[in-house]
Amino acid sequence: MTNYILALVFGAFFGFSLNKAGLTKYNKIVNVFRFTDLAVLKFMMTALVVAMSGLYALRGLGLITFPNVPATYIVGNIVGGLIFGVGMALTGY
Repeated sequence: MTNYILALVFGAFFGFSLNKAGLTKYNKIVNVFRFTDLAVLKFMMTALVVAMSGLYALRGLGLITFPNVPATYIVGNIVGGLIFGVGMALTGY
């Protein structure tokens, strides 16, 4: 139960940060697809690097272990990615 609460808190903080930085505005999202304003991508990449660094630091200290990753289902990933991407582009997000 604690894991769900932590995930909810961190997700809410991340969403709040996105909103506070103005990265949820229509023009910012559209300009990412036009490659004229990469602020959203920079924010997301920074978040990924910080999360990755934290996870590997915790693993190095022996506080967490990474689970085994199952084999990738390529067709499902491609179809799901296309549906998600087209849906985001059509709705403006």
